Amino acid sequence: MSETVPLAGVIGWPVGHSRSPALHRHWLSRYSIRGHYVPLAVAPEDLADVLAALPRMGFRGANVTLPHKETALALATEASDRARAIGAANTLVFLPDGGFLADNTDGVGFLSNLRQAQPRWTAATGPALVLGAGGAARAVLAALLDDGAPEIRLANRTQARAQALADAFGPKIRIVPWKAAGETMRGAATIVNTTSLGMAGQAPLDLGFDAADPDALVTDIVYQPLVTPFLARAAEAGLATVDGLGMLLHQAVPGFEAWFGRRPEVDDALRRAVLEADVA
Repeated sequence: MSETVPLAGVIGWPVGHSRSPALHRHWLSRYSIRGHYVPLAVAPEDLADVLAALPRMGFRGANVTLPHKETALALATEASDRARAIGAANTLVFLPDGGFLADNTDGVGFLSNLRQAQPRWTAATGPALVLGAGGAARAVLAALLDDGAPEIRLANRTQARAQALADAFGPKIRIVPWKAAGETMRGAATIVNTTSLGMAGQAPLDLGFDAADPDALVTDIVYQPLVTPFLARAAEAGLATVDGLGMLLHQAVPGFEAWFGRRPEVDDALRRAVLEADVA
């Protein structure tokens, strides 16, 4: 009667669209772990109370998604350096003596996805072009810098937001005009779309690759659809491309290991399980 089953979940508002339950349930089944991972719809005004209550209910931690990432970091007892650098948390681990550790594994997911798809890739190869200056861009910038990118060209439709990131991340960030983003591909080894353009229901990212180097790697953090118009255009130009699903899969690895005690593998079976998941 004293045996406890480890619990974890994803907290969002709304949360029905999340593919994280399918992802973690696949691993729980694969490794025969008696645990559960559940979606938790939590309104912003209830977040602090819910985070205080979850450990008493047997939860070992949780993922947090929009709109809770920044608030979760602010409420944390402890925080990783990368969560502080990004300014948001996505992975929480409840501590034995109370409170929780906040981490951000989006950058880990981004780098691991590129390395799995293109094993010879490294950010240190040359300059990167990053499109967008939202929360996802912060994680991508931090990851690229940590991996040795010599320069990051940052383009965003609102230049003030790009400037804020340049101020936060230092002199290796060079702001380029949004309208000149295509030309700025020249000499870039890595080209990243962090905007929502091209996502299902959104306008496509209208950008050509005429100026891109033939050895450039192009990636999109959007994974619905799996092949965005941005990636399709890059492939038509003969460039190597990496879709955004792997970023979601790899960012989940540290949390699963912390909560359930097993480091899981990201493979084709996991990709199929997540793609085929029935979500709202």
